[in-house]
Amino acid sequence: MKSPLLSLPGAVPAEGVDEGVAAHYGDLFREQRALADGTGFVDLSHRGVVTVSGEDRLGWLHLLLTQHVSELPAGQATEALILSAHGHIEHALYLVDDGGTVWAHVEPGTQEALIAYLESMKFFYKVEVADRTADVAVVHLPAGSITEVPEGTVVRETPHGRDLFLPRAELESFAAQAGPPAGILAYEALRVEQHRPRLGFETDHRTIPHELGWIGSAVHLQKGCYRGQETVARVQNLGKPPRRLVFLHLDGSEVHLPVPGTEIRLADEGADGRKVGFVTTSVRHHELGPVALALVKRNVPVDARLMAGDTAAAQETVVEP
Repeated sequence: MKSPLLSLPGAVPAEGVDEGVAAHYGDLFREQRALADGTGFVDLSHRGVVTVSGEDRLGWLHLLLTQHVSELPAGQATEALILSAHGHIEHALYLVDDGGTVWAHVEPGTQEALIAYLESMKFFYKVEVADRTADVAVVHLPAGSITEVPEGTVVRETPHGRDLFLPRAELESFAAQAGPPAGILAYEALRVEQHRPRLGFETDHRTIPHELGWIGSAVHLQKGCYRGQETVARVQNLGKPPRRLVFLHLDGSEVHLPVPGTEIRLADEGADGRKVGFVTTSVRHHELGPVALALVKRNVPVDARLMAGDTAAAQETVVEP
C-alpha cells in the first residue's frame, strides 16, 4: 500500500519489500540520529496488520505459535513465530493484546498467507481472524519519544520503542504533530545495530530460530506442542544449529556496501576460499559506519577475519557457536 506520507518534503520512495513508504526524507544520518535521540517517527504503514478476537484467542494462538501467550497480559508486547513441520521459520508476528483483541503486525505482503494458515486451524475455537491492513497503519516511535499518542490507539511498547496501530485515516494528521519523519533506511540501520533479525532478510527457506537468537524473545522453551516444536527441542537439547548470526564491521574505505546474498569467505583463504556464509542486511550507520548482519557456518572461528565479497569484515558474535 502506498503511504500518503510519500508526499512529505524530501521523501524518496523505498524499493523492494519496503515499497510503499519512504526510504528516507533527504538526510539518512540526521534521521538515524533523531531516532537514536528519541525524536521523530517511522512510517511502517506498508506492514501487514492482522487481528484475532474472540474468547478463545489467546489459548488458540498458544497452540500455534512458538511463544507462550495463553496468559499474555493486556498491553504486554511479545513476538512469536510460526514454523513449518520441519522447524523452519515461516512467519514472524509482533503482538500485543488489548484485552479483547490480539493485534499483530507482520512483514509486508505476508498477511494473506498467515491468515490462510490461521483460518485453516480454527476448527471449533471461538476466534475471528481479520486482515486490518487496509484500515490500520503501523507507526513506530523510538525509545524515549515523548510524542503524544492519540487516545484509544493500540500501542505495542518494547525496549526499542512503541509501535502504534493507528487508523490509516489519521496517518497524515498524526505525522503533522509527531516530529521529523525518518525513513525505513534509518529504522533498518538501528535494527542492524541492535542485532535484531527480520523475516525475509536474515531468514531463508531453511532457517531455524536458534540460528538468529530468537530463542527466548520469540520462542518459549517451556510450553506445549506446536508445529515444528520437535526440531526446536532437538536442537536445543541435543545439538547445535548449523549456522549462526553475526554482526559485521565492514571496511569503510569501500564505496559500495555488499548487497544481501554476497558470499562470505575466510580472509586467510583468499578469493578462492570456500564460502562460509552470506550477508543478510547491510547498512550505513551514523556512528559505526558500514555494518551488516550475516549468517555464517557455526564452526567459523569467532575471531576469524572475513571477506564479504571484496570487502574486509570483522565479526562480532550475536549467536554463540
